[in-house]
Amino acid sequence: MKLFALSLILFALTIPTLFAQGYQIGDKASSFSLRNVDGKQVSPGDYPDAKGFTVIFTCNHCPYAIAYQDRIIELDKKYRELGYPVIAINPNDPELAPEDSFDKMAVRAREKNFTFPYLFDETQEVYRKFGAKRTPHVYVLQKESADLVVRYIGAIDDNYQDALKVTAHYLADALDALIAGNKPDPDFTKAIGCSIKDKQAVK
Repeated sequence: MKLFALSLILFALTIPTLFAQGYQIGDKASSFSLRNVDGKQVSPGDYPDAKGFTVIFTCNHCPYAIAYQDRIIELDKKYRELGYPVIAINPNDPELAPEDSFDKMAVRAREKNFTFPYLFDETQEVYRKFGAKRTPHVYVLQKESADLVVRYIGAIDDNYQDALKVTAHYLADALDALIAGNKPDPDFTKAIGCSIKDKQAVK
């Protein structure tokens, strides 16, 4: 009986982790500090003049992520000057996705001349806290005093295959709205991409 009771307690303690939904619109996001491809730790606190951040969970190997790399560079070039720099985070476990190892992240960043930090979520704690499900998966955070408030979650746009055929620029529209002092509409879209590679999720 004692063993059964202990099992019930352990199961109850794991329920929040198993069914955690991550951040919702309007939630206050926790800060984070992760290793960049240059070996240095990067945190939102390193950007005192930023109005917010475009946090994008992405990776090396996923064809959706690859298709968006040039667009993410252009978005960063435009919106970092307006106060919303990109912070890219690789959430994948390289044991499950070898192309997403830290060393290969550094190679990709050099090859593509990334204009933004490309961070490695080695423990996978950050992506789980955010609730990201895909690569790419976007979270726009807005600074409000000492808080980082989630203002947009979802996709970059509506056509990963061809940037010239995009008809809905979800991320750019959300950033433009915030810069103009408005709330994004829509503030949530469905992220389209590869599933995040996490050993806990496949057990």
